[in-house]
Amino acid sequence: MELPYIEPFKTKMVENVPISTKEQRKQWIEECQFNLFKLSSDKVTIDLLTDSGTGAMSDKQWAEIMLGDESYAGSLSYHKLKDTIQELLGFDYFLPTHQGRAAENVLFSVLVKDGNIVPGNSHFDTTKGHIEFRKAKAVDVTIDEAFDTSIYHPFKGNLDLNKLEKVLQENPKENLPLILITATNNTAGGQPVSMQNIREVSALGKKYGIPVFIDAARYAENAYFIKIREEGYADKSIKEIILEMFSYAEGCTMSSKKDGIVNIGGFIGLRSQELFREASTFNIIYEGFITYGGMAGRDMGALSQGLRESAEFPYLESRIGQVAFLGNKLKEFGIPVQEPFGGHAIFVDAKRILPHIPQSEYTAQLLAVELYIEAGVRAVEIGTLLADRDPETRENRYPKLEMVRLAIPRRVYSNNQMEYVAVALKNVFDRRDELKTGFKIAWEAPIMRHFTVELERK
Repeated sequence: MELPYIEPFKTKMVENVPISTKEQRKQWIEECQFNLFKLSSDKVTIDLLTDSGTGAMSDKQWAEIMLGDESYAGSLSYHKLKDTIQELLGFDYFLPTHQGRAAENVLFSVLVKDGNIVPGNSHFDTTKGHIEFRKAKAVDVTIDEAFDTSIYHPFKGNLDLNKLEKVLQENPKENLPLILITATNNTAGGQPVSMQNIREVSALGKKYGIPVFIDAARYAENAYFIKIREEGYADKSIKEIILEMFSYAEGCTMSSKKDGIVNIGGFIGLRSQELFREASTFNIIYEGFITYGGMAGRDMGALSQGLRESAEFPYLESRIGQVAFLGNKLKEFGIPVQEPFGGHAIFVDAKRILPHIPQSEYTAQLLAVELYIEAGVRAVEIGTLLADRDPETRENRYPKLEMVRLAIPRRVYSNNQMEYVAVALKNVFDRRDELKTGFKIAWEAPIMRHFTVELERK
């Protein structure tokens, strides 16, 4: 008999899971103005709000915590991380930051100016926020297949080359500071970008003289999908695939709280010494000296080890396999989700579940709130709330997809707990016709409103 699959790790420490009643959860979410971000963690049973900074570190990462060099300048932990980034990603220059959006802030402070156009594949919330804060415009050039959750495409994260070239042709070079590839594409459902697409986008960028950068938060997961889905890569190692991916880019921003498997940290990787020097000025202003950049030495050590662990196939097979486990359970229940399953989360199609709730009443937010009330499962809306308002008209932007993202922390939950999530969502799905109205906004911030928005029942 063939031996069954087992996870390539074992548990060393446990944390109690909070249990509550449905009546308590109804009261708590009302007190939080129906904003799941405002819930304290002791009121959440299974927390799938994000996979950012919520993973469990390995024993070797905890060892690095003890070995951290806390020197202000020239920390040995910095040099350890620098060597790891150079070896895995191929960038000679890097700047540490305290997290991914800080990396975006530093890099965009150099590159993005008022009136600029930044094409990319479904810029995520902080990315779009940093672009629009500078009075520039983020233009989505994702392939159309990404917006139909019912069809199969192995690389729904891909950029549409025709859409991209149209943007490059219609705008002067000086207004195009960069092309951004988000790998994997979070907004489209954690969908990967193929190596062929990365290569072709890079070639287009060279043709028009526009540098290509990668949002690398989940680059290792992207490399895994290339290995198992793209012709010619089955026999290549994850590390070989990662190196090739980044060889087509001039730099990257990284939220290390994802594929770095740490609780805090980020960085910018660069090829150009000139750009490194320009960015260093902003890094010092916003983050700290260039050899710590808002990170403790111990965190840089843990990150260095985490980057190496996430580039191992057994880890990725286990991590992405658990995402697929949840996805398959939901499919068995007839719940519509983005297919094929992404790398870090299952994205539930709220439009198909609640077609009678208009987007103006925040369809996906309603589904996410009901999931919390049902079972204490905290997810996040990827829909109209996150899409925010048009910076010029101040009207709601209505995205093609209204999704509830179930983002799974790395090495944290068991498959039994994933089954609990699936059954909870099925219970909401079974009573979907009872949900008659959504929400209206009582208060919102002028940018990235979804983090702090206050809602009322319609």
